[in-house]
Amino acid sequence: MSRPTLPPGLPASRAALLTFLGATGTVTGSKFLVEGDHTRILVDCGLFQGFADLRRRNWERFARPPADLHAVVVTHAHLDHCGYLPRLVRQGFRGPILMSADTARLAEIVLRDSARLQMESAQHANSHGWSKHRPAKPLYDDADVEKTLSFFDPVPIGSEVEIMTGTRLTLHHGGHILGSAWAHLTLEDGHTLAVSGDLGRPGHPLLLPPEPFSGADVLLVESTYGDRRHAPAESRAAFASTIGRTLARGGTVVIPAFAIDRTEVVLHELVELRTAGVLPASVPVYVDSPMALAALDVYRQAVRDRSPELRRNILGQGAGALSPDPFLAARTVQESIGINSAHGPCVIVSSAGMATGGRVLHHLRRLLPDPRNTVVVVGFAAAGTRARDLVDGAPALKMFGEYIPVRAEVADVPHFSAHADGSQILDWLRGAPPPHTTYVVHGEPSAAATLRTRISDELGWTAVVPRSGEAVLVR
Repeated sequence: MSRPTLPPGLPASRAALLTFLGATGTVTGSKFLVEGDHTRILVDCGLFQGFADLRRRNWERFARPPADLHAVVVTHAHLDHCGYLPRLVRQGFRGPILMSADTARLAEIVLRDSARLQMESAQHANSHGWSKHRPAKPLYDDADVEKTLSFFDPVPIGSEVEIMTGTRLTLHHGGHILGSAWAHLTLEDGHTLAVSGDLGRPGHPLLLPPEPFSGADVLLVESTYGDRRHAPAESRAAFASTIGRTLARGGTVVIPAFAIDRTEVVLHELVELRTAGVLPASVPVYVDSPMALAALDVYRQAVRDRSPELRRNILGQGAGALSPDPFLAARTVQESIGINSAHGPCVIVSSAGMATGGRVLHHLRRLLPDPRNTVVVVGFAAAGTRARDLVDGAPALKMFGEYIPVRAEVADVPHFSAHADGSQILDWLRGAPPPHTTYVVHGEPSAAATLRTRISDELGWTAVVPRSGEAVLVR
């Protein structure tokens, strides 16, 4: 779509104002508003998830009239970075939404699924009376998503594009999920702003590492795992041991997995376990998520297209890298229900990854009371989510208006995460000149504080953990 332009002869611009509208004190709701004298750009537009007080923020009016925004930049297609877009459009936004081509493909899947789940949840709540809202309503619906998609404006990674006169954007490979990027903005007054989005870990089994940070006047850097260290070898061993132990006692393994990238990483690991004999060919693997299966198609197409984001060994394996045959896809509701009739042990991969919604809830309700079964949490579990409750040892889990006893084994294998850990983030930063200020975002308080201290102590940079709603100058 066409991008807005400025009339000639405008006076020189002052420093832009940066406002933190999300992802402060939490890993969700990424929204960063950049306002110059003549340009207003939102970087990321994510949903808040987790605790009820966070989710309620999704229903608040946006901080500025959305019609006054000139553009939105999206770093990647996870819900906490793009899931608020239809709500923004519902409130009047009509500008271009810039992102990489693969992010556009995946975000379409994410937003369609998000609208469907919200509409189904509202309908279920109204039918069964478990919501305190009468009637329960979705945050947005299919029509909002369709309108949002019309504003998508894919841009090539690695090429500078002009958003408006004097305001330019370059996306750089982020290595977090397919199509993910960190964003570098040159603002109308000449100052520069970089936003990390979510950074991938260098050892991601499918994707190449993120392109190193090259510098900016102001940097926003994520801190999801800012206080942790990944141990991939131990994690893979723990995953294999958990699978083997559960199958040996005749149980079922259910893996709540983010539909995008985490499902693909888990499937690749299951391929490896098939090859090693840990996962017998007699044990079926189900992927029960229309969204995950649609995303899997995008990843498989990227393999066929020999995407420059993918590792060489994955390209060499072809589509088999993501297919732990026998591999059964449950696309319809009937196919999902049919999994309940499966006899014998199996592995079920289903979304949502933090068990905040989706078909995985139906599997958890059925499988949690049986001690033969295991729930494997394979990524970050935000505070206030069911996945976090499981990791923290909750004796019961609330879903569909009732508490389900947790008697199944719960295995926490967080190092399947697609996020860089604290040391890997520092390595990403090291080669660049120091920004004037580095703002540590997208992390729970302890993670953000730990990373801030390390950036200050080890790099000698000025680093700050911003407050929600805080506004600062970019200079």
